[in-house]
Amino acid sequence: MRKDRLDGSGFAILLVVTLLLAFNQIIVKYVNQGIQPVFFAGLRSALAVVFVASWLWYRGLLGRVKWADMGPGLLMGALFAIEFLALFIALDLTTVGRSALIMYSMPVWMGILAHFFLPGERSTPMKAAGLAIAFAGTAWAILSKNSSGQPSLVGDLCALVAAWGWAGTAFVARKTRLREAGPEAQLFWMVAVSAPMLLLAAMFFGPLLRDIQPIHWFWVVFQSGVVVAGGFVTWLWLLSVYPTSTVASFSFLTPIFAIFLGYVIFDEVLSPSLIGASVLVSLGIILVNRRV
Repeated sequence: MRKDRLDGSGFAILLVVTLLLAFNQIIVKYVNQGIQPVFFAGLRSALAVVFVASWLWYRGLLGRVKWADMGPGLLMGALFAIEFLALFIALDLTTVGRSALIMYSMPVWMGILAHFFLPGERSTPMKAAGLAIAFAGTAWAILSKNSSGQPSLVGDLCALVAAWGWAGTAFVARKTRLREAGPEAQLFWMVAVSAPMLLLAAMFFGPLLRDIQPIHWFWVVFQSGVVVAGGFVTWLWLLSVYPTSTVASFSFLTPIFAIFLGYVIFDEVLSPSLIGASVLVSLGIILVNRRV
């Protein structure tokens, strides 16, 4: 049943999902120590195909995955592959906080695409101000130095490419015929197409295994089943039940949580520039999703 406001249960579920997505950044950076990032991303998508297909079968939704949707499905899956290839490499090269902050600038890029290409979603002065503020925060994060005092431009730019890939998948979901297939079918196309692409691409990024430990395999399965199949589907369900702007505005909490978790778990430095950039990005996202 569609609701016009966020209730207590919705708030609790949304908070848990937001924390899970932030913790996802920690998992990726940790598992990268044992598994090559691109290979890890491919394994995650390959396992997620099983989990997502099982969910579609359980819900009786397998019929929504149609051959007629192959064109936009391939495009969405390719963008999803680019998104997570870039994100997993970013987390191998830069800090959790910086990567999450830049990655979650996605609403900026989605807002620009929506303004020019989605009917009825032209930017308002408030949204334009939000886009400008969030863009400034993203630029500040990229141009500042990381916790070790050394530039991490490649890692930061990979996180930016990941944000563009994320915006691209959201745009395809809204603009093409896949919007009628539903979120579960969209997610199936994303993982089914990205899995072979990422596994093939992994061959060009060095040895597939690093210092592999049994715990790393546990987190690969956790990523596939809980984060992708569970977290993403729950997020999409929240969007289908509660006001989109309300749910989307919570996205600014994810990089904040990720920055804090990176500080606690990996002892990353909470630099003034990172905190300032996170404030700007958060404020920008709030304005972009604010109803006038």
